[in-house]
Amino acid sequence: MSDQTPVEEMSFEQAMAELEQVVGQLERGDVALEQSITLYERGALLKKRCEAKLKEAEEKVAAITLDGDGNPAGLKPVEGL
Repeated sequence: MSDQTPVEEMSFEQAMAELEQVVGQLERGDVALEQSITLYERGALLKKRCEAKLKEAEEKVAAITLDGDGNPAGLKPVEGL
């Protein structure tokens, strides 16, 4: 697990990979209670980061405009980006 990397600086792929590791450790049940709590808290932060990055990507995709033939013609401004 990468406790050194702040969650807010992770890419979607980094956060998802670490989240999978956290879930795996919790599912195995071979960690002490205090470590389980720490893992759960880290997992919650990672989940939130993944959701935020997905929402950001969805907004970028939604901002793509199409011309009359259905081809990408550019981007329209997306509020908040």
